[in-house]
Amino acid sequence: MSKRDYYEVLSVERTVNEAELKKAFRRVAMKCHPDRCPDDPHAQEKFKEAKEAYEVLSDAQKRSMYDQHGHAAFENGFGRGGGAGFGDVGDIFGDMFGDIFGGGRQRARRGSDLRYMMDLDLEEAVFGIEKKIQIPTQVNCQHCNGSGSEDGKVSTCKTCAGHGRVRMQNGIFSIQQACPHCGGSGQAIEKPCKKCHGEGLLQEERTLSVRIPAGVDTGDRIRLTGQGEAGPAGSPAGDLYVEVRVKEHAIFQREGSDLFCEVPIRFSQAALGAELQVPTLDGEVPIAVPPETQTGHQFKLRGRGVKSVRGGRTGDLVCRVVVETPVRLTREQRELFEQLEATFEGAEVGRHTPRSSNFIDGVKQFWSRVTS
Repeated sequence: MSKRDYYEVLSVERTVNEAELKKAFRRVAMKCHPDRCPDDPHAQEKFKEAKEAYEVLSDAQKRSMYDQHGHAAFENGFGRGGGAGFGDVGDIFGDMFGDIFGGGRQRARRGSDLRYMMDLDLEEAVFGIEKKIQIPTQVNCQHCNGSGSEDGKVSTCKTCAGHGRVRMQNGIFSIQQACPHCGGSGQAIEKPCKKCHGEGLLQEERTLSVRIPAGVDTGDRIRLTGQGEAGPAGSPAGDLYVEVRVKEHAIFQREGSDLFCEVPIRFSQAALGAELQVPTLDGEVPIAVPPETQTGHQFKLRGRGVKSVRGGRTGDLVCRVVVETPVRLTREQRELFEQLEATFEGAEVGRHTPRSSNFIDGVKQFWSRVTS
């Protein structure tokens, strides 16, 4: 059965912003949550459909892919996992469902996600590379094994009776939140660890090796599961997101899978034609510049661009010719140019300089309209 459009699932416009998207998901999820609709056999499917839609649309990269290619963008497994960084729907609602529908559950609090900006040269982004990075992060204290207790002994928190949650009554609504005394662990420490002061975590700088796949571009993210900050009391660590930023290149400009570059040529080469060697990512290749070539003329070298990390065809290299005016002329060169210039005098208008002729005609027409 074909999937419904994600925007339709959440009843939002395609221009929806992040705040409105989250509000829409809350509304739909509350409406079709299985605990709230026990008599609806399709509630679970509707809830999963809404969660999947939100995970895609709340991630800028996945949303862009979905807007371009629809559900086909995530076939073969690409783009799955991670979503907006939520382990499950409870992360978004803060256990609200457990409070409203009953059966509230205590979950291990996951560590925080981290983001690292990685600057790459164009060649590194195109061909891929493995790089080592240093990440300042929080890790479990080895002295107390992340428990926060000096002697390893913990007791049940008296404030929440070990549940890790306390209930707040607000009119007809009952809201639960993490216990302020134990931070949601449900346990109290009588003798805090001297090394981590009872936190169970220490600040540390780690060195990681990150494999950058070939074809990445600015804005692409690589997710390293479990490489974020450690969670409290030995709970699961968060994830590390390495975001790519490609530096400007001295020769090439990249647009998607295509590369662009400017090729300067001499006045004589443009007039008489020439064979030039132009740079590509794989080395130099020859191009034939025909006689009477003008600035702006483009040569397309097919397959000399970039193969995207998402697959598909390899892009092209587009070379744009720029006729360069000679400088620092010798006396001989100046005399030769003067002789050449003399040959243009008395020539038919536009015969040798068609663009100049068109420009003059355009100026005459402009002044005629202005003064009429």
